[in-house]
Amino acid sequence: MRDEAAVSPLMKAIAILALVVLLLPVAIVVLAGLNAGEYLTFPPQGLSLRWVWAFLSSPTFMGAYLYSFVLALVTTLISTALGTLASIYLSRSRGRAAAALRGFFMLPIVLPGVVLGLALYVFYVSTDIGLARSFPGLLIGHVLVTFPFVVATVTASMVGFDLSLEEAARSLGASPWTAFRKITLRLIAPGISAGSIFAFIISFGQFETTLFLTVPNHEPLPMAMYISLRYKFEPTAAAAGIFAIALVALSTVVSARLVSLRRVFRA
Repeated sequence: MRDEAAVSPLMKAIAILALVVLLLPVAIVVLAGLNAGEYLTFPPQGLSLRWVWAFLSSPTFMGAYLYSFVLALVTTLISTALGTLASIYLSRSRGRAAAALRGFFMLPIVLPGVVLGLALYVFYVSTDIGLARSFPGLLIGHVLVTFPFVVATVTASMVGFDLSLEEAARSLGASPWTAFRKITLRLIAPGISAGSIFAFIISFGQFETTLFLTVPNHEPLPMAMYISLRYKFEPTAAAAGIFAIALVALSTVVSARLVSLRRVFRA
C-alpha cells in the first residue's frame, strides 16, 4: 500500500505533463488564429476575431474546409466498412495466410505517407487509368491510409470473442444476418466507433499522401493551409486550424455519444 501511495502522485504528475504536451500545440494554434497582428506570430499581438472572419469569408479556405469534410466522411464510411469485414475475417481465420494478410493490411502504417502518395501517383500516371489528380484517386489514397487503423481497433475488440454466442442465436432460430447484427456487431461496436473516429481524423488532416494526389483547383484544407503559408504568412491558416480542431473534437463527441452502433442495430 505504501508503494502504491508513493507511486500515485508520480503517475498523476506524468499524466498531467503528458496532457500539457498534447494540448500545448492546440493552444498555440488557437492563440495564433486569434492574433490581432498582421503576421502569424506567437505569442499573439493582442486578441481579435479578424482572421476568423477572414477564414469564414474566404472562398478558398471555406471551399477547402468543406472539400476535406466530404473527403474524410466518404473515406470513413468506406474504411469502416472494409476494415470491419477484414477484421472479422482475420479474427476467425487461422494459419500463415491470415497472418501474412494481417501484416499486408498494416503496411500503409509502416510506409511513410510521402512514399505511398508517390507510389500511387506513379501508378496512376503509368497505367493511364484516369485516376491521376482525380477525386477517386485521392479517395483511394485516403482509404489506404485510414483502413489499417480500423482493422487494428476492430481486431482488438474481437480478441476473446466467443463464437458460441452466434451459434446459440442460430440454434434458437435466428438467421445468419440477425445473429451477426444482434450479437457480433453489438459486441464490437466500440471498436468500430473508435476505428471510424481514427479514420475521419487521419483523413481530414492527411497531408503527405494528398500532396501527390490532390485535384487541381480542389485542394483539401491541409493543402490550402500549406499553399497559403508559402506565399502569405497570415494568421488565416491558423484560424483555419481552429475550425479543423473544432470539427475533430465535435466528430469525436458525436461518434462516441450519438452514432453508436449499439443503438443503430438495436432490435
